[in-house]
Amino acid sequence: MIDVDFSLVNWSRAQFALTAMYHWIFVPLTLGLSFLCAFFETIYIKTGNEQWKSITRFWMTLFGINFAIGVATGIILEFQFGTNWSNYSWMVGDIFGAPLAIEGIFAFFLEATFFAVMFFGWDRVSKGFHCFSTWMVAIGSNLSAVWILVANGWMQNPVGMAFNPETVRFEMENFAAVIFNPVAVYKFTHTSSSGFLFASLFVLTISSWYLLKGRHIEMAKKSIIVASVFGLISSVFVAFTGDEAAFEVAQQQPMKLAAMEGLYKGEKGAGLVAMGILNSAKKPGDDQDAFLFEVKIPELLSLLANRKPGSFVPGVDDLVYGNKDENVMGVNAMMKKGQLALADLASYKKAKKEKNDVGAAEALTRFDVNKDYLGYGYLSTPEEAVPSVPIVFNAFHIMVVLGSLFPVIFAAFLFYALKGTLTEKRWLLPIGLISGLLGFLAQQSGWVVAEVGRQPWAIQGLMPVKVATTNLSTTSVQVTFFMFVAVFTLLLIAEISIMLKQISIGPEGH
Repeated sequence: MIDVDFSLVNWSRAQFALTAMYHWIFVPLTLGLSFLCAFFETIYIKTGNEQWKSITRFWMTLFGINFAIGVATGIILEFQFGTNWSNYSWMVGDIFGAPLAIEGIFAFFLEATFFAVMFFGWDRVSKGFHCFSTWMVAIGSNLSAVWILVANGWMQNPVGMAFNPETVRFEMENFAAVIFNPVAVYKFTHTSSSGFLFASLFVLTISSWYLLKGRHIEMAKKSIIVASVFGLISSVFVAFTGDEAAFEVAQQQPMKLAAMEGLYKGEKGAGLVAMGILNSAKKPGDDQDAFLFEVKIPELLSLLANRKPGSFVPGVDDLVYGNKDENVMGVNAMMKKGQLALADLASYKKAKKEKNDVGAAEALTRFDVNKDYLGYGYLSTPEEAVPSVPIVFNAFHIMVVLGSLFPVIFAAFLFYALKGTLTEKRWLLPIGLISGLLGFLAQQSGWVVAEVGRQPWAIQGLMPVKVATTNLSTTSVQVTFFMFVAVFTLLLIAEISIMLKQISIGPEGH
């Protein structure tokens, strides 16, 4: 058993989570607002109406402010793989580094090349080329997300690689398998479409403020119509991709699904929890009820998880302790196989060092039998494989409830905007005013589900987080954690201040 400094692990986790959550304040707005700017400018080119040019430049200014600060936090996030997670970077750098390198070389440079034209080329290039540049920035921004989410999807479902016992590293075997990993595909489509939705809510928020103040009314109405259409379409796509992403979770990360639904004892024909209050005292393997109160939709979880009505959905207890009747191997059994794999790997390395080729070959043959359970050998107890069920359950249901509300908001705004009575609906505009904040809450909740739900794994089933850390002093991580809190908070305050000033000036001051 390895000696683990859990204080170091937890502070390293906290620092990375802090950076990721601050970064994700800016990213979804970049993904969606870039396309909204492209839509606004395309309408300007098609109509020749100068008001659409003013609208485009106003939203483009807000996009640029957000983009700049998002880049700063993103760079820090990538550097942390080397500073805080060097064991992880060493073991999977051949695979994980490839999509990150492509993101930097291809997607980021595509953004940077056309970014200058988009902002400074209004009177220097033709209207058509400027509009083309705006579209390229939008496409480049979303291509960046592709490669980042390919890397993240691989961590959640490692495919296309092989373990090299000589170097004790995972190495790329099939790049196409990594790119087209189903988890990565649906993670990108769901994440990007949710970014489109969030940006549409952002436009609704600012436009609602203008309407409530009686300022820039025509600009606000036009912005609301485009954003509502884009947001309504994105909402439908978010729901579809979310269902497909949940199906992949059920197949590849059943423990995460069990946490999302607060399901401790597996069921055939499992119901989907529509609402409920978890019993916070509930632990894996005990006899307490999982819920203090719950309302379920019968059979729906089995249908969504397995595409088969009446099928068995394993719960936390089944996954931890096993269920022979349903052919579910428990973590306790996987730990034994993982411990054998680690022992055989050590025997292989020892035999190679002693130039014992026969012993090395025998050890390698034994290792190959259990290598898929390698990560489980590092766990101390079976219960360690269970994420925080209350956090995952509550975050998931916050995301779902808000996601169900957003298309209703978009539909209402679009209906009254087209009818020409939006300014008369004083009850609706305050909802629009807070819709951006609700979108932000849904975004953060989604990432909490994705990342907390896969704990304790850095790489699903192959490397626990506690093995992935750099051998640093806990004090150094604590100091940098609070430094990042200060820096990121100042950046956030700066963005909000600059945006509020620009919003106060309005489209005439672009």
